[in-house]
Amino acid sequence: MTDLADQLRPITAEEWPRFSATMSTTFGEAADGPYQQTPSPIAELDRSLALFDGDRVAATAGIYSLDMAVPGATVPTAGVTWITVAPTHRRQGVLTAIMRRQLTEVQAAEREPVAALWAAEAGIYGRFGYAPASWRGGWTGDAGRLRLRPDVDCGTGRVSLVDVGVFRPAAVRLYDQLRRHVPGNLARDDRWWDRVLLDRPETHRGGTARQHVLHTEADGTVTGYATYQVRGSWSDEGEPTGTLTVTEVRAAAPAAYAALWRFLLGIDLVRTVQAPSLSDDDPLRHLLADPRAWHARPVDALWVRLVDVGRALSARRYPARIDLVFEVRDRFCDWNDGRWHVWGHPAGAFCDRTDRDPDLVLDIEALSAAYLGGVSLASLQAAGRVTEVSPGAVVAASTAFRWPVAPWCPDTF
Repeated sequence: MTDLADQLRPITAEEWPRFSATMSTTFGEAADGPYQQTPSPIAELDRSLALFDGDRVAATAGIYSLDMAVPGATVPTAGVTWITVAPTHRRQGVLTAIMRRQLTEVQAAEREPVAALWAAEAGIYGRFGYAPASWRGGWTGDAGRLRLRPDVDCGTGRVSLVDVGVFRPAAVRLYDQLRRHVPGNLARDDRWWDRVLLDRPETHRGGTARQHVLHTEADGTVTGYATYQVRGSWSDEGEPTGTLTVTEVRAAAPAAYAALWRFLLGIDLVRTVQAPSLSDDDPLRHLLADPRAWHARPVDALWVRLVDVGRALSARRYPARIDLVFEVRDRFCDWNDGRWHVWGHPAGAFCDRTDRDPDLVLDIEALSAAYLGGVSLASLQAAGRVTEVSPGAVVAASTAFRWPVAPWCPDTF
């Protein structure tokens, strides 16, 4: 086989059905979605890659041009997606060629200092420098035990069920206001809101259509929203055993957040409440009279990879001052390999190459894991992933890299 990187190329719109069919087959999914024959509006075919074997598509890949919140800022981010390799072409270096081609092109274009993806399997992407940097909570609880504390302030606003036409413009405004403060949140333009709000009957699985809720203050200001679905069921004894699945809850004030949850937890005929995609640091547990009733089963969510260490570390902010030299080991993207001086504080930062002695030594995976502020460099040191050269450097770096808000990405891609 000749150089695989040279065989990879973007696809055309006419080639999309074959490209899409390969993705569906490899993921073991039915090829019955709305975009099997025509690319979705968010598809960027000029950033796709395919490996052809005759007329068949043997491997697929793509990138979305995203904008992601990071501690104290937002950065352009390459959203890696559509990664598949057909069974006939595995263990031949195809995935390595795809990853190398993507990262090299992203670096050369100087558009995005960071790449991110959702990993179908956790053991795949570490060797390419990606690391889990945010988590979903996997929350679930018995509806009968999920009651708010009696001292919780739910304010004087109103919670209303609305149709999607009323919900969308209010949710768009509030989401854009809030997302910049939560590392891992992505900008949503009209195309992405279309995707977020798409609610096909075949996805209801015996439940209701998605329901849309707004929290409105007395002056008409929307200060919160939620989306959910109820799937009804009954026991053999005729008792309701329904499941409430909460998709998203966002609020600009604690009282609005509490009011939305008071509404959600009061929905009739529900035995189980689940919120699989909310942040693992979601504050509902602190509102409950019985915190043990709300169970978390965190799972990795967004994986991050620093494509350009200097630009990525310069782009974010640091809640505590930092002035350290990191020796970064990056075997896959050698342009990152070497020593980097990181200087920053809450108002600004810069990172550039240096020949100074290092204070810390770590690989690109560890640095990428810590980038959004949700993974402690001290924890990585305890795992043998960070080496402290200068005494106290791990404590200083861990303090500077952490962020008060846990990273969370509600949008899969």
